[in-house]
Amino acid sequence: MNHSIIRSVNFIRISFGFLLFLSFTLTGCSRKSVNDTLYNTATGKYLINRAQRIRFEEVNGYTKITIINPWQGADNVNLVHYLVRSDSAFPSELDSSDVIFVPIRSIVCMSTTHLAMITALGEDNSVSGVSGPGYVFSESLTKKIEAGQVADVGYDSGLNKELILTISPDLVMMYGIGSESAGYVGKIKELGIKVIFNADYLETDPLGKAEWIKLFGALYCKEEMADSIYNSELQKYDSLKSFISENISERPKILLGLPYKDTWYISPGNSFISKIISDAGGDYLWKDTESSVSMPYGIENVYLGALKADFWLNIGSIKSFSEIDAVDERLTKLPCFVHGNLFNNNKRITPKGGNDYWESGTVFPHLILQDIAAIIHPEIFGEHELFFYQKIYK
Repeated sequence: MNHSIIRSVNFIRISFGFLLFLSFTLTGCSRKSVNDTLYNTATGKYLINRAQRIRFEEVNGYTKITIINPWQGADNVNLVHYLVRSDSAFPSELDSSDVIFVPIRSIVCMSTTHLAMITALGEDNSVSGVSGPGYVFSESLTKKIEAGQVADVGYDSGLNKELILTISPDLVMMYGIGSESAGYVGKIKELGIKVIFNADYLETDPLGKAEWIKLFGALYCKEEMADSIYNSELQKYDSLKSFISENISERPKILLGLPYKDTWYISPGNSFISKIISDAGGDYLWKDTESSVSMPYGIENVYLGALKADFWLNIGSIKSFSEIDAVDERLTKLPCFVHGNLFNNNKRITPKGGNDYWESGTVFPHLILQDIAAIIHPEIFGEHELFFYQKIYK
């Protein structure tokens, strides 16, 4: 299925279809980026364009990577790693504990977003362990998990350090939700295993999050391939964003999420999803808020604001109207509910709960952008078939 073709008959839609076709053609035949500074052809290395929490620097033939404030609440925390090619001489000025030899051949991943980027680079076979295998969407990796080729290593206090030691990966890719995560990392490092904190989930720009594929490109010595994937996504996303901006006349108001008991955790206005909603031509109800974490609100306060919502998106695990009624009957009185404008991001999901929205959606945010835009602006997207989203029915 080609998810980039917009099927329609009017001139605007045909023009947009041509624009997308041109974008795919250019990105497929050339690796030159929108921003020429993204890739240094002299060194064969790239720079960072949108991501805020990672930096690359070429020093004396090896790559210095700095991960900036890698967990929620971190302040002035910079974790430095040096990537040295296995076939080159070891730099005498470096501490071996900070060095990762590349290309890596074996990796343990603690987040499914990491798996999507590895898959995009064609390095599935390097994955030797994951955290929470039931949440993996990738069909190829699921088969490897079922065949016992990829192990479940647990997480946090349940992390199976003995199993990780047995696997003996070249690298463990972590993500942290607080400074306490550093404690678990220390225990792994004591085993002599290299660890990198991945902070992609803290990026607030969809393209900044997608740009973390460059980290994996460096780890697998596939810098040019990673750069090409990112530049292609950059062009697709920005072309789509421009088309939407030029062809909408109003911005529908958007509600997100679902309460848990009496608390509704609201994504702040500076979040990844808020940015995509804005780029899709929507007006997120809490766009003016700012926080580094989800904000807890009382359900009554959210309800009052939700009365203005035209659409309700990303509704937890909800698949039917009756499930919302079971959460809180008052929610069935919301105008967006009454008008049936409910869409959830759980169309591509495995029986165990693996959701591709959180995997390939991280690498290819233009697909999320196009889905949301098609939902709230059907007048310019016609019969677009939703990829990650599906309409919720009674």
